[in-house]
Amino acid sequence: MTEIDTLIHGDSIEILKTFPGNFVHAIISDIPYGIGCGDWDILHSNTNSAYGGSSPAQVSGGGLFKRRGKPLNGWSQSDKNIPREYQSWCESWAGSWLRVLKPGGTCFIFAGRRYAHRCITALEDCGFTFRDMLSWEKNNAPHRAQRLSEIYRRRGDSQNAAKWEGWRVANLRPLFEPILWFQKPYRTGGTIADNVIDYGLGAWNESAMSKYNAHDDICSNIIRVAASQNDSGLHIAQKPLKLMELLISLVTLEGQIVLDPFMGSGTTCAAAKNLRRHYIGIDIEAQNIITAKERLSANFQYEIAK
Repeated sequence: MTEIDTLIHGDSIEILKTFPGNFVHAIISDIPYGIGCGDWDILHSNTNSAYGGSSPAQVSGGGLFKRRGKPLNGWSQSDKNIPREYQSWCESWAGSWLRVLKPGGTCFIFAGRRYAHRCITALEDCGFTFRDMLSWEKNNAPHRAQRLSEIYRRRGDSQNAAKWEGWRVANLRPLFEPILWFQKPYRTGGTIADNVIDYGLGAWNESAMSKYNAHDDICSNIIRVAASQNDSGLHIAQKPLKLMELLISLVTLEGQIVLDPFMGSGTTCAAAKNLRRHYIGIDIEAQNIITAKERLSANFQYEIAK
């Protein structure tokens, strides 16, 4: 029998193959985005030596963007294959996620803006229903889009510097992140209302939105949950505790089981424990298991609850 209220050190892609089917009520996970922000986030076979490197400007940049990724149009065909390889990686675990979820169970995924469509395709192809894309509006985000005019000035090209004043390269400030909402199909011939009676799954809880969502329209698919000072410092991709509490309480009841296969610092598990849900967290990094165990201690629970 698979244990609950536990943290598991290992590769979730292999571990979930041993889980029973129709076992958990929700899967909520901030999966790797495949954009190379760390070695754990490189999910392709491209061995281009420039990938993951850095320039002197990046090293001295005050802590942001210290790794070099790829230009959006790539450097070679191997670079252009990275999105498809990310989709293949998602396909490697999507079937197990579908199998371990109970009918009508929800899967919330933070997948990043660049390759979210690849994740959607992978999960749809394996049998999930794609319900919606939520927008989490953050209260702040780093932004260092270069001024095009400054690039030309450094080249000594004053004519183009003047012509392109006010234009920038790179992206706009990333103040929202997509949250992909999938559902395991309920039984053939039944309805969502039937599934709620059979499994306690399939509907969503309006009171969860009113409690956590600061958006004017609490039933909107735009979510405003600000990060606090305690929501950083444990993992590069750490998400706000209250945001995970919103997602958990939106689709599960007390006593149900929440699974996070890419647990990181354990925010999903801590939120589940706060809300009297059972949790299972899996992570391939031993330090993440240690960090999460500390967060799930009695002292941590008191500190975040008071």
